[in-house]
Amino acid sequence: MNQILDFLQTSNQILWGGPLLFLLLGTHLYFTVRCRFVQKRIGRAVRLSLAPDTEGEGNIGPFATLATTLAATLGTGNIVGVSTAVALGGPGAVFWCWLTGIFGMATTYAECYLSILYRKRAPDGTYTGGPMYVLENGLHAKPLAVLFALFLLLASYGMGCSTQSRAIADTAGSLFGIPDFAAGLAAAALTGLAILGGVSSISRICTRLVPAMGALYIGGCLILLVLNASSILPALGLIIKSAFTPQAAVSGFTGSTLQLAARYGIARGLFTNEAGLGTAAITAASGKTRNPSAQALISMSATFWDTVVMCAVTGLLIVSSILSDPSSIAGVSDGDYTAAAFAKIPAGPVILGISVIAFAIATLIGWSYFGDCAVNYLFGSRCVKTFRFWYLFMIVLGATMPLTLVWEATDFLNALMTLPNLLALWILRKQIPRNS
Repeated sequence: MNQILDFLQTSNQILWGGPLLFLLLGTHLYFTVRCRFVQKRIGRAVRLSLAPDTEGEGNIGPFATLATTLAATLGTGNIVGVSTAVALGGPGAVFWCWLTGIFGMATTYAECYLSILYRKRAPDGTYTGGPMYVLENGLHAKPLAVLFALFLLLASYGMGCSTQSRAIADTAGSLFGIPDFAAGLAAAALTGLAILGGVSSISRICTRLVPAMGALYIGGCLILLVLNASSILPALGLIIKSAFTPQAAVSGFTGSTLQLAARYGIARGLFTNEAGLGTAAITAASGKTRNPSAQALISMSATFWDTVVMCAVTGLLIVSSILSDPSSIAGVSDGDYTAAAFAKIPAGPVILGISVIAFAIATLIGWSYFGDCAVNYLFGSRCVKTFRFWYLFMIVLGATMPLTLVWEATDFLNALMTLPNLLALWILRKQIPRNS
């Protein structure tokens, strides 16, 4: 196990040490300019996502598409991931995470637009798509398409399963004293019930679960930010300053460099909103639409809610809480800074615990659909049931895995998926209209 961890850490240092970070930011900036700052259309994107089901061709309606995308992305990255980023990269990591979301909206728009152009209609009338279809039919690079689908399949077992089930186990253990294995079994059972009906069942559950869990978590954060009101402006100043200058140990924070802040902020930002990863494009391809631009806007709004809102609120909460009481994180592990902040109010641990479990369950459900699509592309629909069995098994196994190994594996798989997806985006960039 130690050898695997060493390999992953070394590989991530190389992959995320600079070139991949610059490639991602460069892609985000390029499509921001090419699509004429499509982020300014977020108001229209939100209105489109709330519109009644359209009469276009596809499997699920606008809000169901958004909810399913958010279910897969609103997970432990918004809570544990941001906490880890602050612990390892300092307060400046919050800025880079937020910036990844702002500019990543344009990349999400671009990859979803292409996915709808190249989506495939199955004999039963359903639609499927994603970067593997863009790579095969748009780029005519079947080997790269297969590689992406393979990386997606592995990521569904890693990012889709392990990080979430580990978070569920930790939370259930600390709140209710439930053993890791039992928590994993319960998570697998709930996920199994949700995914039996395929994308229709998944989207139906997500449209109910996502708004409720988002409101619960944001409500708790807002209460705590009111309590930390005097530290909010200093926290904002420290986040911005630390994003561009090396930071010495101060006010409960360990020292950090600019490279560490950017590395962990961007990596965690990608983990939460998955802009550039290509997963949002898979859900977008199943949406009912006649207009690729409209569906791409809807999918883009998921990045807005996930990172620009949720991660920013979490990061500001963590930094302001530490500034108001540096001793609150004494002896606290990297992933528990958010928990330390919520411990300041009587019902805080319960609110956070329920939020973590709900977010993680939603991500388990959402990522099962990505895995379904990967298996369907690689081996055909006959193998989907086999995948779901092993997916549920990995949920149980992930609940007992060390968190450090889980996060390193997640960063590694993110990088492997990002490279072929970005290659397709750059080569096919002229197919994305400028008048977006």
